[in-house]
Amino acid sequence: MMASLLSFLLAFHLTVIMSSSLTTTSEVFSEQSLAKPVEKLTQLHFYFHDNLTSKNPTAMQIVGPPKGSTGGFGAIFMMDDPLTEGPSPSSKLIGKSQGMYAIASQHEFGLLMVLNFVFIEGVYNGSTLSILGRNVVMEKVREMPVVGGSGVFRFARGSALAKTYMFNTTSGVAIVEYNVSVMHV
Repeated sequence: MMASLLSFLLAFHLTVIMSSSLTTTSEVFSEQSLAKPVEKLTQLHFYFHDNLTSKNPTAMQIVGPPKGSTGGFGAIFMMDDPLTEGPSPSSKLIGKSQGMYAIASQHEFGLLMVLNFVFIEGVYNGSTLSILGRNVVMEKVREMPVVGGSGVFRFARGSALAKTYMFNTTSGVAIVEYNVSVMHV
């Protein structure tokens, strides 16, 4: 009986050792799925408030234009601008536009925009949309691509249309209306 118990314990011990040496985590670099996720189209409408000069500016220049620059070419600005439901700065806050823009054209007021719309309201709370594109400010409507997103907007792609609602060159205040169409899963 002792020999059979010893044999059983030895066999059990060997089984445990052998099974613990087997890999339980996947070492597969990538996997593909044939299942196509269901995509949704979401339309968003809000206002962006950029303020360079108040007591509490929402954007500021972090790099000045180089000497001899035309029209501010080369200047870079960092922003943390409010996004609101309506054009009034006191309208309901729905998020922030965080990122940077640079004067990227020597011949027109053309900006390179690199920004994230960070939403804090409703089902979009904690979700973001990433925008990367050219913004020729003096054009009536500018189109910039949505290149990604997170949260509700995971796998986002789409288009952001910007239209200047108000721009005061003296005060450095701009209010821009955004209509965003975004596809996401």
